[in-house]
Amino acid sequence: MHPKSFPGPGACADPAGTDQDGSVAAQQLPPSSALGGLGVPHLRRLWSSAMAARYGHAGQRAGESLLDRLVLDALGLGLHQTWDYLLHEAPAFEAFEAWIVATAGRPDERSVQRLRTLIADAPRMRAVDGWLEAIETAPPVLDAADLEQWAEHGYVVLADAITPEEREAAAEAILRHVGAMPDEPESWYRYGGRHGIMVELIQHAALDAVRRSPRVHKAFAQLWGTADLWASADRCGFHPPQRPGYPFPGPDLHWDMDFGEPLRFGTQGILYLTDTPANQGALTVVPGFHRRLPDWLAALAPGVDPQQQDLHALGPRPIAGKAGDLVIWHQWLPHGASPNAGMHPRIVQYVNLMAGAAAVPRSADAGAGSVVSIECSTT
Repeated sequence: MHPKSFPGPGACADPAGTDQDGSVAAQQLPPSSALGGLGVPHLRRLWSSAMAARYGHAGQRAGESLLDRLVLDALGLGLHQTWDYLLHEAPAFEAFEAWIVATAGRPDERSVQRLRTLIADAPRMRAVDGWLEAIETAPPVLDAADLEQWAEHGYVVLADAITPEEREAAAEAILRHVGAMPDEPESWYRYGGRHGIMVELIQHAALDAVRRSPRVHKAFAQLWGTADLWASADRCGFHPPQRPGYPFPGPDLHWDMDFGEPLRFGTQGILYLTDTPANQGALTVVPGFHRRLPDWLAALAPGVDPQQQDLHALGPRPIAGKAGDLVIWHQWLPHGASPNAGMHPRIVQYVNLMAGAAAVPRSADAGAGSVVSIECSTT
């Protein structure tokens, strides 16, 4: 039985299923196992949920946000990039799949098969087993001191995470995207993106090379305890020095977590593509707060938003680094950028890997059809 999908604007997927006045139809989200033309599991369900949300009916999909992100990561698509497209364009599902191919290329076979294994219990390809085994058995890139630093402070710096050639190519891609020249300070302020220091550059061969780096993968594998990880398709950052008329745009200290859900282990990472002294907009974290967070949250009054507390009172510290250094931190640490009082822009790529098991909802009926109501016009 194939559940009905949600309509695009101006039409209802099943007019006969509407109420007699033609205003509301109860529809069911497809299960995560439902496939489309690209053969990617969960994609039709994600699209259906976006169409429902566009009509003001979000449905019951608790605990699926990480799975949404993982599927988009596997396709080389940014989370904000995809949701902006879906909510603004409200495409038919076939048009959504066409947009994916036009934006990020046709999904590679290994990624699609890994998704089917993770989500639909399909057998795993031998090539995938061999690739993961190579990562597992590779020499460690984080030594005992690094791991002790991680356990105590919740962050670690992997020096020379990528080759100089890879680093220079990634930095050049970002500079070209924002229209900046290293030796022309006035050009540093042309970009004016709506996301502040965040650069909406995701699909680029130089950035993909970083995401596929075996050395980067190994570092995350040591922290997660498994090589079976998925690389994020994240944005970049370009943070020029502050000057009159250009105040620090943030983001200030925060968490990228939903405190309405149970706390779970996770990592985040930032790759410095240029030398980044502490005063040049360096990443700032509250060291060791991963060991304090549960008790700190428990001490807050009911209804208080953790994100709105004075996080600077917790003892933040800027993390300086050289070009090519990768800073990985525990996602329970408050973190943010810092004002750039240096002489040069901070240029970075956000890099993260996560275990697929962490993204799959724990409930027994996760990914099954969820009933929502959606407005459908019959005129």
